[in-house]
Amino acid sequence: MKNDLYIPRIIDKQIEKYLSAFGGVCVEGPKWCGKTWTSEYHCNSKIDIGDSAGNFQNRRLAEMSPDLVLEGETPRMIDEWQECPALWDATRSHIDKRGKKGQFILTGSSTPKRKGIMHSGAGRIARLRMRPMSLFESGNSSGVISLEGLCNNELKPAMTGEVDLKKLAEHIVRGGWPGNISVPIEDAMLLPIQYLNAVIEDDAFRVDEIKRDKDKMMLLLRSLARNESTTVTNKTLKNDIKDIDDNNINVDTVASYLELFGRLFLLDNQKPFSSHVRSSVRVKQAEKRHFCDPSLACALLKLTPTHLINDLNTFGFLFEAMVERDLKIYAESFGAELYHYQDYSGKEIDAVIELSDGRWAAFEIKLGANQIDKAAEDLVVLKNAIAEEKDGNPPDVLCVICGMSNAAYKREDGVFVVPITALKN
Repeated sequence: MKNDLYIPRIIDKQIEKYLSAFGGVCVEGPKWCGKTWTSEYHCNSKIDIGDSAGNFQNRRLAEMSPDLVLEGETPRMIDEWQECPALWDATRSHIDKRGKKGQFILTGSSTPKRKGIMHSGAGRIARLRMRPMSLFESGNSSGVISLEGLCNNELKPAMTGEVDLKKLAEHIVRGGWPGNISVPIEDAMLLPIQYLNAVIEDDAFRVDEIKRDKDKMMLLLRSLARNESTTVTNKTLKNDIKDIDDNNINVDTVASYLELFGRLFLLDNQKPFSSHVRSSVRVKQAEKRHFCDPSLACALLKLTPTHLINDLNTFGFLFEAMVERDLKIYAESFGAELYHYQDYSGKEIDAVIELSDGRWAAFEIKLGANQIDKAAEDLVVLKNAIAEEKDGNPPDVLCVICGMSNAAYKREDGVFVVPITALKN
């Protein structure tokens, strides 16, 4: 179902690859990130289970006769399948009966609880996580530098052009929402807050029909925004709400709400990396906290581009969040994974990309060009420390991802420097 207005996404090739290998593909991710348009681009027929037309006629039909809504030219797209969880098992069953690849594309903006789903879908339905647009997808990165090439120690030096600090701030505030690409920045700032209101007012209840305290959900979201790109604990979030908002919320409630936000794909935390470092120093196992898009943190904290420019510390955290959103999108496109590293000796790596063969690359993320030297020195020190460990496995590639650099190059110490506005997968 080709659409001339469709903007190509990095996930397109993954969808094509998985459709050739599996009976079905489930494309999951936050609302408004482009799942429907992308899935439509790859399908030949579709049905929207969440369509409100006819008093949710499609959903009622799916509940009464799941097999009926699966009939149609393949690949058949089942949009918002989680509105009728029985469709998962019905889809798996049809894939088994037909014995063919590329039969279905399911999309979902929340993860239903396992109740009512009999089979995991393993071997039949592959899952793909879709995110808001990276800077390359939205046209805000030239893409002259490939992350995959970089992770394989390949980089052709290039002048990448001057970067406007205000533009970087606007990229963060606007976010990677496809509907926001060509909207004036003043109007673009309205979308993220509407997204959050929809989560609080509607989605949080619809996901499992449990009533929750809307005020406390919003308090927790604001605390997460204040702690974006950090590894704070649930207890710290609870204390932050008490100290800043003068409101009490217990740790169990924090954990429950975080689980809900995760099921709605509102959060996209960065897992800790340790499996191949093999260091004698204990490695912290806390996830780095991220929203699915840094624009949500800006909306919660009422930050405009001007606010970010006047508060470079906050700007730095949110710039890191944007870069790590993009790195995750790029890395997953070639089978790599994104992590972060912290140990109890005080060493940290903002981003770690592990390749499928076990090699890994270490990245520091810095907004200003004046921070490049220190970041590069820290990376070299950490690499040498790991190399000196018995059976240590140091990173193969060191790189500083920068906001304000105007060139991509390799330093004399072997550290790459790449502007985020020049990177692609």
